[in-house]
Amino acid sequence: MKTVAALCIATLVGSAAAFTPATFSGRTNTRVFSDVAVEEAAPVPVEEAPIEEAPVDVPYDVWANYVGGTDLRGKEFKFDPLKLSEAYPDNVMWFRECELRHVRTAMLAVLGFISTDFMRIPGDMYSFEAIPRTIDAHDALLKTGPMYQIALFIGLWDVLVTAPACKAMGDGEREPGDYGLYAFAPKTKEAFDKKRSSELLNGRLAMCAIGGIATQSVINGHGFPYI
Repeated sequence: MKTVAALCIATLVGSAAAFTPATFSGRTNTRVFSDVAVEEAAPVPVEEAPIEEAPVDVPYDVWANYVGGTDLRGKEFKFDPLKLSEAYPDNVMWFRECELRHVRTAMLAVLGFISTDFMRIPGDMYSFEAIPRTIDAHDALLKTGPMYQIALFIGLWDVLVTAPACKAMGDGEREPGDYGLYAFAPKTKEAFDKKRSSELLNGRLAMCAIGGIATQSVINGHGFPYI
């Protein structure tokens, strides 16, 4: 009788265990539903992606790419008070192109303004009798026509030369202000950059000078030296 009772208890325990979830062991978990074993994949730990640091916004350094960051003494003089090079780095080439055109025009203007106080080209309309003061040349030559010719020549230059040159500059085929005139250019890069810096310094001074010359001429009516 004791043997039969023990067998009955063992049978009941085994039947109950069939409906009890098995403990997790290793990489699989086995559960029994209606006597059918189902294998489930063990959870795989997910690796967190490293957090990337935001890139540091470094201001554009125009002086690392362009000459002109020195004064007349050769000392450092990085003049950009409005920070235009940092605000519009994509337009720096155009800024330098415009600056070079203005400084070259200003140097020619200073030379022309002073020289016409002492000499004139042939023609009655350009004589000292027709135009006693250089400052009066603009209005006088508007009436006789030469100023319109100058405007026409400048317009043709801009259409035929300046526009294609600026397009080439935008495409990276040309440096600002480069018109291929290298007949008297220095042979080394150091000497060439020094000449380019000198051109900018003299041209910036010329822009101030031509403004002063015109102002003094209007105020006191005198020719060179405009005092």
